Amino acid sequence: MNKRSKTIIVSSNYAWTIYNFRMPLIRRLKEEGYNVVVVTQFDGYEMHIGKEVDVVKPLFLSRKGVNPSIDFLTFFDFLRKYLIIRPDLILLFSIKPVIYGSIAAKVFRVPVIPMITGLGTAFISENWVTKVVNRLYRLALSSASAVFFQNIDDKRLFLKNRLVRPDVCRLSPGSGVDVERFALSDVKDSPDMTFLLIGRMLWDKGIGEFIAAARIVRERYSHARFQLLGPLGVENRTAISKAQVEVWCDEGLIQYLGETDDVSSFIAEAGCVVLPSYREGTPRVLLEASAMGRPIITTDVPGCREVVEDGITGFLCRSRDPIDLSEKMEQMLLLSYQDRQEMGLKGRHKIEEQFHHDIVNDLYVDVVNECLANNTSL
Repeated sequence: MNKRSKTIIVSSNYAWTIYNFRMPLIRRLKEEGYNVVVVTQFDGYEMHIGKEVDVVKPLFLSRKGVNPSIDFLTFFDFLRKYLIIRPDLILLFSIKPVIYGSIAAKVFRVPVIPMITGLGTAFISENWVTKVVNRLYRLALSSASAVFFQNIDDKRLFLKNRLVRPDVCRLSPGSGVDVERFALSDVKDSPDMTFLLIGRMLWDKGIGEFIAAARIVRERYSHARFQLLGPLGVENRTAISKAQVEVWCDEGLIQYLGETDDVSSFIAEAGCVVLPSYREGTPRVLLEASAMGRPIITTDVPGCREVVEDGITGFLCRSRDPIDLSEKMEQMLLLSYQDRQEMGLKGRHKIEEQFHHDIVNDLYVDVVNECLANNTSL
């Protein structure tokens, strides 16, 4: 097989997600000799991506929920891109590119490999949207060459609902993490203790529970600090308003740090990273925090539980339970500096052994090579 003549499309919802999560894989594909074209919604990061790929194309994508009339335009845009680019294989990430990009690929009979990076709010609270999304996934994945899942629970759910064939399922340890970029750093030996939550400002991330737990903890431990880092104004039905965050800040309960392209500098200042999410694929922020040697507290739910070893690299708490979360925060506060440092070191070792981005890249390249060599579904 002449790889130099093979073109692979990589598509995700935003250029930011491509730049932050997929560049190690793209670089590996380029090293393997493939041409790489990125199709994504432009947000400024396409300029950085364009320096390392052959072509970057804009994608029409609605940021809102399921709307057939608007989402049809996304499907049509994928059709146009495939007609122009004529890819040999397509890699898809995030919900709408996975669904509409895979359905469009069926029209051209192009091998497609989607990754289920997370199920979104439709699978957290089941309603009519869940039924629609189920049908779309079933159609989209019916002819996939392989389907990557980031945790065993999502894979089991898709198999239970007959959304995917068992023979095409693959497991990946999240998106992987660059352990050089997120280098180990010592936990600061300080009388203050900072709990940092990184993520989009959504109720489904467990931010309400984080705030409630902070109130409980602050009553007994005035030196505890609580911070939120991540984008406000997200177009999502579980989005938290700017006014609400300002109320918490004015109360003196939390500090809102805004958005950043460099989460590592904030992780380095934190004593513990917390994510009380209701469900995840594999949360990148927890991987990055552990890689830097920070103990973590997260919920015992799909995607999150895989990252932490309870009592060893951090603590697991019950989902939607601020009291249990506050108790785990108190346990963290009562640990000695040496114990927290040791917990962080064990977390770093876990990332190196299980979640290194080279592991993910090897999985993908093996499947891509096999798929293109056979020119058929795996």
